[in-house]
Order: sequence, then C-alpha cells, then structure tokens
Amino acid sequence: MKTIAKTDKTIADTKEKRIIKLGLDVHSTQITVCRQEGGCLPQPSQKMSWDRTLNWIKELRSSGAEVHSCYEAGPCGYGLHRSLIKMRVANIVVAPQRWDERGKRVKTDKRDARELADRLDRYLRGNANAFSVVRVPSEEEEQRRSMVRQRGSILKERNRCVLRGRGLLLTQGFRAPTGWWKPRGWILFSAMLPSWLREQVGFWQAKAVSFETEVVVMTKKVEQLSKGQEIPKGIGALTAAQLESEIMDWHRFNNRRQIASFTGLCPSENSSGTKRKQGSISKHGNPRVRCHLVEAAWRLVIWQPEYHPIRKLKEASGSRIRKRAIVAVARRLAIDLWRIKTGQCSAQKLGLKMVGSSKA
Repeated sequence: MKTIAKTDKTIADTKEKRIIKLGLDVHSTQITVCRQEGGCLPQPSQKMSWDRTLNWIKELRSSGAEVHSCYEAGPCGYGLHRSLIKMRVANIVVAPQRWDERGKRVKTDKRDARELADRLDRYLRGNANAFSVVRVPSEEEEQRRSMVRQRGSILKERNRCVLRGRGLLLTQGFRAPTGWWKPRGWILFSAMLPSWLREQVGFWQAKAVSFETEVVVMTKKVEQLSKGQEIPKGIGALTAAQLESEIMDWHRFNNRRQIASFTGLCPSENSSGTKRKQGSISKHGNPRVRCHLVEAAWRLVIWQPEYHPIRKLKEASGSRIRKRAIVAVARRLAIDLWRIKTGQCSAQKLGLKMVGSSKA
C-alpha cells in the first residue's frame, strides 16, 4: 500500500511539473503555434484560428500544465497578451527582429513560430539575451498613448495636404508663401489663381484647415495630461505629456544607461582589440522619445541657458559640432528627467528650473 501511495504521489508531482512553451506567430486571421514540452525538441508548427488557439491553450491549462508563451509586438496589439494572462498563462511580448540569423533567406510563419519557441526555452533557462522583452502597458497607459499618437497622425496628415497643394501650385509656376493654406492667407492668394487651379488646390486647402481644427482640439486634450505637474521651464505641457505617454513609467529603468539606451541617443560602436571607434547614434530605441527630447533640448538653449549641458553647447563652434552637442544635451536631459521623476536627485541640484503646468 505504501509503495502504491508513493507511486501516485510521484505521478502527481510529475503532472504538476509539466511545462509547455509556445511560440506564437500572430496574424490578423490566424496564429501559427509551435509547442515545446519540457526539454524535448519543438513539435511541428500548426496554423489555427484565434478562437481555436485560445480554446486549445485553455485546455492545456485545465490539464494542469504550466504554460509559457511569447509573440512579437505588432499591429495586433496586446489584446492576445491580456487574454492569455487571464487564463494564467505566463506570456511575454518580445521586440520584432529578423529571426533568419544565418542568412538562409527563408522566412515562413512556421519557422518564426519555431524560433520563438526555441528562444523562449533559452530565455526561461536564464539566457536574458535570447530576445528583447517589451513592457506591456496597462489599458490606461495605452489609451493615453493612443490619444497622443493620434494627434501626431492628424498633424502629419495636415502637413501632407499642405505639401500636396504646394506641389500642385509649383507645377503651374506659383510659389506658395508660408501659411498660404490658412483661411485668411488663402482668400488673398487664391484670387491670383486660375479657376481650375483654385478648385483643385482648394480641395487640399480645405482638408488642411479641417485637420488643423482637429489638431487644436487634440492639443488641448494632450496638454491637459500634464496639468498640475512640475515641468522644466521651456519644455512645455505638450512635450511633457508626449514624453510621459511614451515612457509610461520612469521607474521601469534601473540606471542611467537603460534610459539613455531607450532614447536611442547613444553612439554606435565598432571596436576590436586595442582600437575603439564610435560612430553616429544607434537610433535603437523609441523614435518618438528621441524626437521630443531633441526638440526640447533646442528650447532649453533659450529658456535655460544656465543648464550645464547647454553651457557646453554654447562653447561648440560649427554646425556639425553643434548637432552632435545637441544630441548629448538631449541624452543628458532624459537622464536628468529620470533622476527627478524617480526622486534620486532634485531639479535644483541638476541645474533645471521647474515650473507648474496649469493647462486645462
């Protein structure tokens, strides 16, 4: 009887320790799944619909298996991740990359799913460099970021309409002045145009004005996100809200190297042996954060001339050197903002003047 009881307990322990790893190649209509159980080789990948995949994973969880999964961040968003988390699946979202490292020039959904499963196995065994894990935002953070990005998309559409109208005018020998598309300027400028050209360019002018109206409305909403916060003088409520929406949580970074790397403003490097060569910035990070930081750095030249990195910028001579210097200022600004937001250092000690945002 004791032997039978011990055997049953061993079987139960083995069942509890059953670990399944899933590599998911996600598309809008289907998910390609590669399954790896324990330390065995990955099984052949299978293509399933979304509903079938979720039901199948739910059955694996019901059987008592410990399920780990991963998929690449992409246009399908984080809905799948949240559904898997609700089913108590240890899912992670990874940064997209080229999985064909050997250059075989063969890319299929099944190969990608198998590679994801293999990388997940290595990651769970302690290899943190198997892939880059993406921080999944909360629903509130994602909504805030989506609103900020929507403003940027509308602004791009407005600029595109302005450029199309200007290009059409240029083909007919008319050089459009700055702000030609704005209502007051358009009334004066359109009087000089032929009727057929006025009609065609007026289409793009009306679109640009419509988008501009939406930009003004969205700008007020975005600025309201910074209401009541302490902001470095010169950055402004709009830029501060844009940075906050992209970074989401300043405490996610453990040191200054991580925040600098996230901006993509660190120099690239090609060193070997005793030789060390640093090149242009890596741009390996969030491009929106990089753009906002460089723009804010140029404003600090006017509003915070006593800021230590700005002093170095003023000492630089030549346009090329100044461009390099402004990148260094933007990188330092990101690090100093991280220090302020995480409470590691005061703004006064860093040489930054802070003002309160009263945007409503």
